[in-house]
Amino acid sequence: MDDQQRRNVLAAVGPRLRELRRRKSLTLAELAELTGVNESTLSRLESGARRPTLELLLPLAELYDVPLDQLVGAPRTGDPRIHLRPVHRDGMTYVPLSHPGGVQAHKLLIPPRPGREPELRTHEGFEWLYVLAGRLRLILGEQSLVLKAGEAAEFDTHVPHWLGPDGDQTVELLVLFGRQGERAHLKARTT
Repeated sequence: MDDQQRRNVLAAVGPRLRELRRRKSLTLAELAELTGVNESTLSRLESGARRPTLELLLPLAELYDVPLDQLVGAPRTGDPRIHLRPVHRDGMTYVPLSHPGGVQAHKLLIPPRPGREPELRTHEGFEWLYVLAGRLRLILGEQSLVLKAGEAAEFDTHVPHWLGPDGDQTVELLVLFGRQGERAHLKARTT
């Protein structure tokens, strides 16, 4: 890697950090509180006015739950595989299938949670899902749908929604999620 390439990699760190923070819906003040890194330092990192150091990037990588090389956009080593690191959150297992940026792909496993009432939520973006195994109960606003393996749905996540298994078996999904305005336009080909 020559000097210009190094400068380009370093220049891209700030915008990447800003995007990750926005995806988490955090302010700089909230991020400073969570990481112990000064708010001014975080602002300068995101604007490119401060060079990233390992000491500053490690707590951010941990909070954003991304590998350090992904955080800095380290050049590829020739291995095109994505190294899957499952994330367990709210009783569900998310397996990232893509790198951060643009539309995100995840495999999602939702086990049955007897006695737990659905909590409808809203957030920025669009979501597309495809049921791989099991039966999915999707509550979308006032509508309650059951999707079985092989069925798909797409919706604006501003609409209150909830996903869970329909029955006593884990449901397995492929989920594509994009920021507001980014939709997964998938069209079936006719023969």
